[in-house]
Amino acid sequence: MSAPSVLWLTVFFVVPTLLVVAISFHPAAPDGGIGKAWTLDTWRHISNPNYPAIVWRTLWISAATAASCVVLALPCAFAIARMQKKWRAIMAGLIMLPFWTSFVVRVFAWRLLLHPEGFLKHLLMTLHIAEPNTQLLYNSGAILLVSIYSFLPFAIMPIYAAAEKFDFSLLEAARDLGAKSFFAFRKVFIPGIRRGVVSATLMVFIPSVGSYVIPDLVGGKNSELIGNKIYQRTFPDRNLPHASALSAVMAIGVLVPLGFVALFLRRQDRCEAMRLADAGGTKQRGGAA
Repeated sequence: MSAPSVLWLTVFFVVPTLLVVAISFHPAAPDGGIGKAWTLDTWRHISNPNYPAIVWRTLWISAATAASCVVLALPCAFAIARMQKKWRAIMAGLIMLPFWTSFVVRVFAWRLLLHPEGFLKHLLMTLHIAEPNTQLLYNSGAILLVSIYSFLPFAIMPIYAAAEKFDFSLLEAARDLGAKSFFAFRKVFIPGIRRGVVSATLMVFIPSVGSYVIPDLVGGKNSELIGNKIYQRTFPDRNLPHASALSAVMAIGVLVPLGFVALFLRRQDRCEAMRLADAGGTKQRGGAA
């Protein structure tokens, strides 16, 4: 039954990934193609001090985006799951409404909002929150803000899908036993939908790592992410081996967290199975007594 999925992943993920890694060990041809020789020069150039800074900036912005989106998505998904069924569909449609417009148009709209002469800057100055020299655009904060806005629906929908199946009577039982509302939300609701939370985290983190439109439009030259460098090496520079090496680094940055997540979920499932087995054994011994 899993053969089609394995075949799909092999053809469209494993093989292309291996080809990209192989290309990184070739030199760049003068015509913009790939040389036939094998070399490590590309990987030596990757050790340039600028690249670790770009990789680190990419990872922390992506992680901060994922964490912020999950924190914002949890109460939103909780509220939607508690609504009447007809209102759930309406709210889900409103959440997906921004996807009806172009992604580039939405990011460009944020560029206009964050512009030094834009509405948001004047509003913050009127409220004495910002100074005339405050820079809202072309920095890491602008990338983080626009990334959260852009990827928030990717966090809300999987958490909402998990929350819709959650048994809310467990929260009522926790409150009857003396738990505060927030404590019950944190200790009962969130663990009960942890797979939805993990899915939301990955669905935000992975595209954030490879994002290049957002940092290109609102980040500026001093806030480049690894996606911008891959685009630059692929098209303007026509250096495919260099772009392949950067893509391999980005893939490692995504696969390593995925591996930790898989181990965490496996450990959680094992602990849950052991807990259920212990509870079943205790019940059987009680029945026998």
